[in-house]
Amino acid sequence: MSRWTISNSLSPAELEKAYRWISGESYWAKDLPRAFFERSVANSLCFALRDTAGELRGFARVVTDKATFAYLCDVFICPSIRGQGAGKALIGVIMEHPDLQDLRRWMLATRDAHGLYAQYGFSPLENPERLMQRLDHDVYARLSS
Repeated sequence: MSRWTISNSLSPAELEKAYRWISGESYWAKDLPRAFFERSVANSLCFALRDTAGELRGFARVVTDKATFAYLCDVFICPSIRGQGAGKALIGVIMEHPDLQDLRRWMLATRDAHGLYAQYGFSPLENPERLMQRLDHDVYARLSS
């Protein structure tokens, strides 16, 4: 029996737990307002990683048009199980999902998991000068006040 179970369905209680992780413990979405999280989940393909007891231990979502592009984001694994293959299991299932096959481009942003993602074909940008971003560092604080 596999150590992890991964699915696309999350209960309301699991979504609450994922929200607490992302808004409270992540470096990329600290203090994310609940309404933003709910909207992001509603418009993404989400993944839940559970242990053998059925407890939610990881979460990720993919923003995609299911034809040409996917952006992997909000990948979170409980600190207590990091280094035990949970991240590999989760990313492996995501990369094999039937709705995410034959896409021309996948993207993600990471501070410290380059080695993990490289195992699934991710690499630094070939031409970073071709990509741009519009980043509003203060949007969460501004809209939650």
